[in-house]
Amino acid sequence: MTKFNYNPLIASVSAIALLAGCAPTENSTTANTETAAKPAETESERLNAWFEDKFEARLARSPMFQTFLGRKTNYDKWDNATDEFRVEGHALQMAALEEMRRDFDYDALDPNTQLSWRLAEYDIEQDDKAFPFRNHWYVFSHFRGPHSGIPPFLINQHRISTMDDAEAYITRLNGISEYLGQHQANAEAQYARGIYPPKWSYAKMIETSKNILSGAPFEDSDEPSILLADFEKKIADLDISDDERADLRERAVTALKSSMQPAYQSLIAMFDDQMASASNDDGAWKLPDGEDYYAIRLEAMTTTTMSPTEIHDLGLSEVARIHTEMTEIKNAVGFDGSLQDFFEYMRNDPDGKFTYPNTDEGRAQYLADATEYIDVMRGRLDELFFTKPKAELIVKRVEPFRERAGSKAFYQRPAADGSRPGIYYANLYNMADMPSYQMEALAYHEGIPGHHMQIAISQELEDVPSFRKYGGVTAYSEGWGLYSEYIPKEMGFYDDPYSDFGRLAMELWRAARLVVDTGIHDKKWSREQAIEYLLTNTPNPEGDCIKAIERYVVMPGQATAYKIGMNKILELRERAKNELGDKFDVRAYHDVVLKNGPVPLAVLEENVDAWIVETE
Repeated sequence: MTKFNYNPLIASVSAIALLAGCAPTENSTTANTETAAKPAETESERLNAWFEDKFEARLARSPMFQTFLGRKTNYDKWDNATDEFRVEGHALQMAALEEMRRDFDYDALDPNTQLSWRLAEYDIEQDDKAFPFRNHWYVFSHFRGPHSGIPPFLINQHRISTMDDAEAYITRLNGISEYLGQHQANAEAQYARGIYPPKWSYAKMIETSKNILSGAPFEDSDEPSILLADFEKKIADLDISDDERADLRERAVTALKSSMQPAYQSLIAMFDDQMASASNDDGAWKLPDGEDYYAIRLEAMTTTTMSPTEIHDLGLSEVARIHTEMTEIKNAVGFDGSLQDFFEYMRNDPDGKFTYPNTDEGRAQYLADATEYIDVMRGRLDELFFTKPKAELIVKRVEPFRERAGSKAFYQRPAADGSRPGIYYANLYNMADMPSYQMEALAYHEGIPGHHMQIAISQELEDVPSFRKYGGVTAYSEGWGLYSEYIPKEMGFYDDPYSDFGRLAMELWRAARLVVDTGIHDKKWSREQAIEYLLTNTPNPEGDCIKAIERYVVMPGQATAYKIGMNKILELRERAKNELGDKFDVRAYHDVVLKNGPVPLAVLEENVDAWIVETE
């Protein structure tokens, strides 16, 4: 079944797993005299009600996802991060699958509910296949983990509008020690089995953790730490007395010093210890049963059975094709030199044409310009879409404490209740890594018509169960994001040749990912070898290449989803255009892609083929 995938703190949480303590669903053969006088439910209505029961039951096990959805239930709690809890959840998930197969009649369902059945079944089976490798995913890495995820969770998710909300925030601060301690215990168990990120990753984890402990009350400083500043800002707006506000602050300070500080200090000590004996081997091949683990990751990320060699070869082919198109632009702008020379020119920007100032003013201008691209596209959506998102979108800088180790950009979905907009985060740590010629494509990818369009529409759907609204299929979602960089070209955007070169550069980046991800994790490329491949074959700055490879190293397979997903969406669109001719409407095609929520690529193909038959 599709996954929540809601936060870097939690890599993958099944959206419909049966929960401990949840009352079993009544067997469909059991008589129900209480409803005898009511119209009989259809089988689809019964199953959809069951899906909602299981979604709510799973949600009850995750206080953090409750917060993420905008709910304030269990607002003072963290998730249970122990392996025992995961084992229990897996057993209950398998029981849910058995229950669905036993108690409901697939053939009696309407087509949409049959699709829900198949998605639930697919995802449970995939999770079951991956479950033996549940402890292969690095608990901590420089790129993501609970150490870097706790502050943004509290800052961006935990709203304070009442005294009770403030009390819950303080309780969560007091709970950091236990929550982070559970993750630390998992990481220590991983390390004992030879599962840990490369040595070079540890220094960045330590740096991020120390950044979180900088400022008052952890240091003798006039500047508050990031969480104390957040708490002070939030309680400043409460309608309470000065004494009550002072009391809240004092208790928050106590929690930060007694719970959070020792937890992070213990974590830093563990990082130091592990770094001393860690190797610098980079790929998943180094892990126990690493080849099988990587195969599972590729299948999960691409929703295909493509082998590492097939993916690698596809990447090489796509890189060569895009190089040809880039050469045409290079020649059109009158550049005298090879494509690699042009890459160097774009990368080094000797004329200062493509780089924002590395200042607060430069960063503010970048955010303003990215917002403008999105606003202009928003005004043209009727040309491409019947269905459009209701949720708002803002563009925001990645917080300084985590930006050095973070990715180039990412998107955070809006709260379902409208209390929080969707957020396109831009990493502006080094403005040379965010050239202006790429920003148009990046804004479309993360914002509109990209991730915000797809994810907001998904969770606003009214005719699908919740596990489909809030799920995530990486090849589908990232494939849509990359496809969304391409479709503005057909609308007349990218009118500047350098901006169009940036669009191709972004597509090239995803094609090169197919090469370097399989190179690292299957062909035993080193970090340095993979970085050199990107520097030779893309125009991206060196810092961008380094940061990207370091991300792919600690997230095996994830980088392969984008291009494979995009290719499938384009392939299906061309099939529909060829078969439907004048009856083809791109707006209707986009509805088929978006209005079923995230689905594996094979299911997407079935949906499109069925639409073609209906439309002919």
